[in-house]
Amino acid sequence: MQPSEELINELADLYGIIPEYWDVFGIKHTASLDIKKAILKAMNLDIDSEDAIKKEIFKKRNYPWTEFIEPVNVVSFNEQPFKISIYLPIEEKEQDKAIIFWSIYDEESKEIEEFFVPFNELIISGHRFINGRRYIEIKIIDKCRRDIGYYSVDVKFIVNDFQISSKTRVIIAPDQCYIPPELENKRKWGLSINLYSIRSNRNFGVGDLGDLKEIVKWIAELGGSFVGINPLHAIPNKRPFGISPYSPITRLYKNFIYLDIENIEEVKRLISDDLWRLSNAKEIEDQINELRNMDFIDYENVASLKENILRQTFALFYEKLCRKFSTRFDIQKHLDLNSCSTTDERVKDFIKYISEEGNNLESFASFLSKSSDEKEILFYKYVQWLIDEQLKEISKMANNLGMPIGIYHDLAIGSIGEGSDVFNFREIFADGIDLGAPPDDFNPKGQNWGLPPLIPNKLKDSGYEFFIQLIRKNMKHFGALRIDHALGLFRQFWIPRGYEPKDGAYVKQSTEDLLRIIALESVRNQTVVIAEDLGTVGENVRESLFRFRMLSYRLLYFERNYPDPSFTPPERYPEMALCAVTTHDLPTIYGWWSGRDIELKKRLGIFLNDDVYQRHIDERKRDKGLLINALKALGIVSDNSLFFLDEMNPDLCLAIYEYLASTPCKLLSISLDDCIGTLDQQNMPGVTDSYPSWLQKTPISLKQIIENKWFKSLSDMLHKGNRC
Repeated sequence: MQPSEELINELADLYGIIPEYWDVFGIKHTASLDIKKAILKAMNLDIDSEDAIKKEIFKKRNYPWTEFIEPVNVVSFNEQPFKISIYLPIEEKEQDKAIIFWSIYDEESKEIEEFFVPFNELIISGHRFINGRRYIEIKIIDKCRRDIGYYSVDVKFIVNDFQISSKTRVIIAPDQCYIPPELENKRKWGLSINLYSIRSNRNFGVGDLGDLKEIVKWIAELGGSFVGINPLHAIPNKRPFGISPYSPITRLYKNFIYLDIENIEEVKRLISDDLWRLSNAKEIEDQINELRNMDFIDYENVASLKENILRQTFALFYEKLCRKFSTRFDIQKHLDLNSCSTTDERVKDFIKYISEEGNNLESFASFLSKSSDEKEILFYKYVQWLIDEQLKEISKMANNLGMPIGIYHDLAIGSIGEGSDVFNFREIFADGIDLGAPPDDFNPKGQNWGLPPLIPNKLKDSGYEFFIQLIRKNMKHFGALRIDHALGLFRQFWIPRGYEPKDGAYVKQSTEDLLRIIALESVRNQTVVIAEDLGTVGENVRESLFRFRMLSYRLLYFERNYPDPSFTPPERYPEMALCAVTTHDLPTIYGWWSGRDIELKKRLGIFLNDDVYQRHIDERKRDKGLLINALKALGIVSDNSLFFLDEMNPDLCLAIYEYLASTPCKLLSISLDDCIGTLDQQNMPGVTDSYPSWLQKTPISLKQIIENKWFKSLSDMLHKGNRC
């Protein structure tokens, strides 16, 4: 082995690159030297020469001793008063002359306390010699217990004429996520929908927040506790690569395509003032009807139409803003609560929103505007404010209807490299790397998601600011948040560009810190956390999630008595979990029962060969029989139910959900696609042009769905099973 190869392996190990992994087929994959080099380069490490590699190793091995203080300290609420390590270059004979000053500030940058500590009152907890110089570790200890939250600590060390000063963020976090009182000793259910797919006689050809509002009200009447939706993240709204809700340009802000246009005050004014007629109303109505009647969603034209209308509404709102300020050309600079004396509540709400959003919204709006034009930037801020207002309205309605959770949102694993997140936070994203997954049974070639990962040490250096904002913004107005691919909180599969997914390697994450930040935001926002822990995850993963009271995510398809393929009986499901039949990436129960997904995969060339295809056919036939046996064992279906093997029907679908309803899982998620007999799954992972992923609408309208008597039978069954 060449010395440089040894050094690369050593550096890779120091930065958490796991040298090997086993796939689900029992095949061992070892990360090549080139893969490790590509990942290390993406972490912005200098590996161009042997000397450079040695310097990187030296720096990492001696961190944080040479840094005075770490950029962030995440501590448990129950481990207070907190202690912070600082690292000092000092000779033993100089110690008695040293002094330490430190101050603690709250989230508004207000100083809470200031401390002066002579060195003889401090305890040395460790020492190290680096390049012949003595470094010591001491701990500064707070004087009291503080509330959960984010603090800043400034530290200054002085000895003779030498001084060092720096600051660290201190995050005091709870040990557990929020669980509403209604869930402590009870089990609840809700409906999961793909909001974009909802077909209704009032939307613009894509499901919107007006449809969501109607669904939330309906599910509350049926006794449900939540409505689960796909991620609402902003996306390009362009085919073929810009329509997946899981490939956003940002995870901090929302897709305006979901706005309920008719519920915007300025639109109401356009209509009431007869300005709509002057704005090509007939042409707009014809476009809406055409988009509404299409078999598939036309993202580009829906987005174009809505943007056109939003620009008209913004023009009205902008005029109102101009009337409130002395100059039309200085609005952007003066939009703060102190300078605005208006009594117009709508203007005040807008100003308050953009003031609270601060630089994040400014950066996002500037990215979209592609210019420095202040009015254009203000337009994009206005659009996000409208989305926020509509979500707040629905959330408040759900709470008033007695739903303990309300809207259950979904957080994607990443955002695209050409988006605003990467553009505005470039220093914490890995360039030339895509997130993905190794080969598995559903995707034998592995998956490349085309999403650049966050660099763990760079994220920590930033005080986790982006991650904090990410979790906070995706919990706002939502009673539950599902974290897609929660394994990514522990390790992430990095695939250097130009390589196959199977060639990638796992990279360790700052797990404990990330979990604590999620718990803190969960408690603050009163949001239940659901960790999507599907796939090959170690027991340590689920144990950690359980410790933080994050609900596990259990699917009927995968819950088996392995190595026996029979289905896990309900009583063996965990209590701290959400259970469901399927997800957007897997077949609906109707599609699964008919084997439609298997035939589609064969047609799309996903199976490696005919033997694999036949194995799936045989296993599906076996699994259908095993599921019928599981239902019979609980008395849910009779012995004379073999006819069920031929095709799925509403009674069998209800029986399967009764099976899941009898589990101890705190939450049961019922898929709308299952309820209405949809055959095709919403997404076929790894396929772009040859399958209509994210384009399919519900086969029937929302009105027909709500009038379907099957849902009354579902509600009755769930009430009988004490799930309401």
